[in-house]
Amino acid sequence: MNTQSWMSRQFFSFFMTWGVFLPYWTGWMIHIKGMTVSQASLIMSLGLAIRGLSTLFAFPYLSGKFSSKTLLNGMSIGTFIAILCYIPANSFMSLLVVTLILNFFYPALMPALDSAAGILVQSKQLRDYGKSRSWGSIGFVVSGMILTFFTGALGDEAIFWALLLGMIIFLCLGFMDMPNVLSEKPKAGHAKGAILKLFSIRHFGLVLVIVILLQAAHASYYNYGYIYLQEIQAPKYLIGVIINIAVIAEILFFFIADRTFRKFSIGSLLALAALGSTARWILVFAFPHVIMFTIAQTLHAFSFAMAHYAFMKYLIKFVPHEQVPITQGVYSALALSWSTALFTIFGGYLYEMEPRYAFIGMVVCTIPAALLAFVYRRLEGKAETRQLAI
Repeated sequence: MNTQSWMSRQFFSFFMTWGVFLPYWTGWMIHIKGMTVSQASLIMSLGLAIRGLSTLFAFPYLSGKFSSKTLLNGMSIGTFIAILCYIPANSFMSLLVVTLILNFFYPALMPALDSAAGILVQSKQLRDYGKSRSWGSIGFVVSGMILTFFTGALGDEAIFWALLLGMIIFLCLGFMDMPNVLSEKPKAGHAKGAILKLFSIRHFGLVLVIVILLQAAHASYYNYGYIYLQEIQAPKYLIGVIINIAVIAEILFFFIADRTFRKFSIGSLLALAALGSTARWILVFAFPHVIMFTIAQTLHAFSFAMAHYAFMKYLIKFVPHEQVPITQGVYSALALSWSTALFTIFGGYLYEMEPRYAFIGMVVCTIPAALLAFVYRRLEGKAETRQLAI
């Protein structure tokens, strides 16, 4: 089978659903389920905490017991059932319980897909990670564009049905053919002590801290970007378009990343990502206007895409094949879940004071990330010099 096409298709179908959940789910709970901003913020933050537990402990453990194919299909079924449970849920407590269940299964699909891609690259079956990952971003944009039309015509109720339909499609695709290497059961015991072993890899701890800070800086945007655009009176039919400009920038980055940034060091990529992220949140704060918010969206290519690409480049270069799943679990838990959960609460507090504060508050992550990235870049240079001397 064409492994490149298969990986692209899986990324595309998953991010079709993620393009519904990530920017719109908080707004859906506020507008359809009647939650306040603080209630929805707390629900999503606790969901992120469970997401972290799932990806840090459950996902790596299950990766040591089951094949990638079994994991992907099992988590897809769990996600589908959890989404159905939202139908009768209307109180704060019931929405919280369902969200916790959803976050155990659903976000773990992301490190599972990235782990599959990393394994395929290392086994020489996937030539271009960036190209396949760009199809995930395209799926994110496509779903957002379609959803914009339906929310404009039918209201925010369409958000739920879009997520449910998207997951049905992803679930069906998961039961089709898959590369043979992903159907192989892992070797027994490979995950024992794996988390501690990661920190023996050169500069892993430093790189992890940098990407944690860079990804945490998106907390306010992910949870409050949709309602902030309404706050600054963006036309409702354009909100989805504006949100997806960020993803279009992400697509363009991933599409050219392997070709354009192949010779860039990991430290240089992380430093550029941190500087771009800092500029993004300063612009959103300083100029509370739809046009400037739209322009700042293009910096998502730096703040998210370049940071993620840099970490994947580090993983492929330094992390052994058998430690890829646990590395993805640690990254997803700490960078994409717990840190984001913490700063979602922080951002919600700032948002209720003044919406713009939620965005400028994110520089408490990006500025330290930039400083640490320059430190890592210097360490990289010293390591390369020593290698050349030897």
